[in-house]
Amino acid sequence: MENKVKVGVVGTGALGRHHARLYAQNPRAEMIGIFDVQQDNARKVGEEFGLPVFDKLEELAAKCDALSVAVPATYHAQTVIPLLETGKHILSEKPIHADIAGARAMCEAAEKNNCVLGVGHVERFNPAMEYLMENKEGIVYIDARRLAAYPPARPGLPPRGTEVSVILDLMIHDIDLVLALADSDIVKIEASGAPLLSPGADFAAARMTFANGIIADITASRISAAPARQLQLIKKDSASCMDFGNHCGVLQYGKDNALVTEKVELPEKNALALELDDFINAVIKTKETGIVHDCRVSGRAGLKALEAAVAVEELCCKHNQEFGFDFAEWNRK
Repeated sequence: MENKVKVGVVGTGALGRHHARLYAQNPRAEMIGIFDVQQDNARKVGEEFGLPVFDKLEELAAKCDALSVAVPATYHAQTVIPLLETGKHILSEKPIHADIAGARAMCEAAEKNNCVLGVGHVERFNPAMEYLMENKEGIVYIDARRLAAYPPARPGLPPRGTEVSVILDLMIHDIDLVLALADSDIVKIEASGAPLLSPGADFAAARMTFANGIIADITASRISAAPARQLQLIKKDSASCMDFGNHCGVLQYGKDNALVTEKVELPEKNALALELDDFINAVIKTKETGIVHDCRVSGRAGLKALEAAVAVEELCCKHNQEFGFDFAEWNRK
């Protein structure tokens, strides 16, 4: 196939492993190989999927048109920017970076070098979100909840995802979804959160008010006994509640002075496979036209979500300082 994109994967942890697997299955991608500073991880993934393992990132990048970067968020900018400067198209896992300055530098490097920069907000490709985007007219209120258990310990490394707060790890998924659904500027944020086991918050709740009048409540926790990934929309004529984990939902509306509830059947889709194919499509169109074609979640969209998430983090810290809340006891037990 003439339009095959030569791709590589940087970082072969929990997410990078699946990037490698799915690229290898995509007919529009030619999987060149993988790289990880943890060479044992890379070798295991390479053996599992029959993929070449590179000892140096530069050697892998030289053979690729595009790469997925699935390293810890704190290393995104230092990994991605040199690749963009050599003309490589990049899909960076979410969050785009751990801080705003690094994220802005990534966006600027992509724009300067006419490269695609996508961000791995995979829930945009969840069939539940696709249903909501197709039926978003008349939104008044949004309620998003994302709850998970605390990740297990790793030898020599912090538990997965805890290099950043739950706001940048989990809540940012729903911040991105809310921004897409509200499609308006944020005019006010209220938030609180608690750093119970990690350096950053492990639980957080935020309320966002938008210029068009929509209000969104967003809750995220990685200390929950019962996992959940749900988003509810209240609209002028109906309400819908979607389960992002189980790909199902309900639609409710009034009829004859009664509340009618209908099940929403959603097709089974592999959201990550769709995300990677969207990235490949953006790269192909960019190469064909010479004009950068954005992914569904562009670098600038990822930056916008990060800016809102950082504002939530800052408000959580301010709230705890103002009221003298100290959560250090959790780590002393």
